[in-house]
Amino acid sequence: MSALLGLLLNKYVMGAGAALVGLALAVFKAYRAGASKERQKQTQERLKARQVADEIDNDVGAMSSEESRKELSKWAR
Repeated sequence: MSALLGLLLNKYVMGAGAALVGLALAVFKAYRAGASKERQKQTQERLKARQVADEIDNDVGAMSSEESRKELSKWAR
């Protein structure tokens, strides 16, 4: 038991353990930062798509019924 305790209290073992914990924390922090950046990117893409959709809706809403039918007749068979 005392040999195990002596090994755990060895300064080299403690240093290696601290280095592993530090490395694990750095990896975790980088992972979280990457996930946050990706979420932000996707939010910006959704916002841009929503703005384009709103612009199209406004353009279609500004057309008269006759103009709308004329444009839609190109797409209907």
